[in-house]
Amino acid sequence: MQRMRCFKSVWQLLKSSCEGAAKCSRSRHYSQGPGSFGLLFDIDGVLVRGRTPIPAAKQCFRNLVDRNGTYKVPVVFVTNAGNCMRQTKAEHLSHLLEVEVSPDQVMLSHSPLRMLTQFHKMRVLVSGQGPVEEVAHNLGFEDVVTIDMLREAYPVLDVVDHNRRPKDTIPPTKGLPPIDAVILFGEPVRWETNLQLIVDVLLTRGNPDNSWSSTQYPHIPVLACNMDLLWMAEAKNPRFGHGMFLVCLESLYKKVTGYELKYEALIGKPSVVTYNYAELLIRQQAERLGWETPVKRLYAIGDNPMADIYGANLYNSYLQAARHTKAQMSGRGGVDPSAETHKTTSAGLGGAAGAYGAEQELPEGCSSMLVCTGVYSRDQQELPSDAAQTVTEQQIFHGHRDFHFEPSLLQPSFVVQDVKEAVETVFQQEGWPLE
Repeated sequence: MQRMRCFKSVWQLLKSSCEGAAKCSRSRHYSQGPGSFGLLFDIDGVLVRGRTPIPAAKQCFRNLVDRNGTYKVPVVFVTNAGNCMRQTKAEHLSHLLEVEVSPDQVMLSHSPLRMLTQFHKMRVLVSGQGPVEEVAHNLGFEDVVTIDMLREAYPVLDVVDHNRRPKDTIPPTKGLPPIDAVILFGEPVRWETNLQLIVDVLLTRGNPDNSWSSTQYPHIPVLACNMDLLWMAEAKNPRFGHGMFLVCLESLYKKVTGYELKYEALIGKPSVVTYNYAELLIRQQAERLGWETPVKRLYAIGDNPMADIYGANLYNSYLQAARHTKAQMSGRGGVDPSAETHKTTSAGLGGAAGAYGAEQELPEGCSSMLVCTGVYSRDQQELPSDAAQTVTEQQIFHGHRDFHFEPSLLQPSFVVQDVKEAVETVFQQEGWPLE
C-alpha cells in the first residue's frame, strides 16, 4: 500500500531525527572506560509506582553514576507513557531518582511518530490526556484537532453525559474541514466521549456532517501509541491502560460495521520500531562516552511481561533475523529482516521493516530482565515452564490483537526481585565492577 512505502527509509529517518535531537539537547558527559552494552529502563513498576519511587531505584542509580554524577554506561528510559513532553518526564525522573536525567535519555511511546513525516501535514484528530495538542505539534504535526475542539464544532455528538448535552436550544454546528487521520496517544479521561467521536470520524471519512457509512473501507488512517492493557500505579492490583481503550474501540467498530479496525502503525512497546529508536539513542550516548567499539548487547529491564519482556524478545528475534539476512544481502540483493521475525503485522512491527541498512553494525542481541515490583509478581503468577504452552485461562494473552502470540517471547532472560538486582546482574554478566 502507498501508505506504507515511507517505512523503507525508517533507519535514515530515525538516525537523522536522533542526531537533530542530540544537537538541540544539553550536552551530557559520561565516565570514560571500555564498554559494549547499554541499559533500557522501563519506568512505571520498575523505578516508580505512581508518584512514589521504588526504594531500590535510588540506590541503583547511585551506583550507575560516578562521584561527579555522570553516567558510567549509556542509559535510556523507554516508557509507554505519553501524556507529557520529554522535558517534563526527564525533570520528574531527575527529582525522583536524585540523579540528572536529560530529555535525550527519555523515550516516550509516541517518540517514533516524529519519523512518520507523511502524516505531518495531514489534519489529525488526537486522543489522550494532558497537553496532547502541544505534544502533537512537537512531534511535527502541523494541523491538529483535539476531541474538545471536535465537540465544540459538533455540539450534538457527545450526549452520554446528560449534563454535557446542549441546554434549551441546540447551538449551530460550526463544522471543521475533514479529518485525514486519527492519532491515539493514550487513555483519555472520558472514554465514552472519545469512543463516540472517534467512531463518528471513522464512519464518515473524517467529516461528522456526513452520515455513517461502512462501505468506504478501509477507514482513514489510525495510528496508536501505547498498547499496554495493564500498568502498575500505587494500587495493589494493575490498572487499565491504553490497550484496554483500544480493545473497546476495536470492539465497537467491529460491532457497528462488521469490519476489523485497521492500524497504520502501532507505536510503543512491544513494537520493534520502538527498540530501533531506543538503540539509536544508546548508540549516540556510547559515542559521546568515547567508546570506540559499537554497543554489542542491550539489557531491557521491565515489569510487564507482555510489553517489556515480549517487546525485548521480539526485538532480539528481529536482530538475529537482521544479522542473518545481512550476511546474505550481497547474494540475494537484500532481504527484509521482518520477514524472518516472529509473525506480526506490519502495523505491529511499527513500520520497522527494512529499518537497518547493510552498512549498520547491529547489536548482537537484547536480553530481557523481568522485575517483581510492578505488573509481574512471583506471588501472583508464574511464568509458563513450557515455552510452547498455548493460551489457557491461566496464561492469557494480554498483548494487542495485531501481535501474533508466541509464548516463547514471554520468557525473560533473567527474573530478578527489583531494578537494583537487575543492574547488579548486568554488571556481573559484563564483568564490570559496580561501585
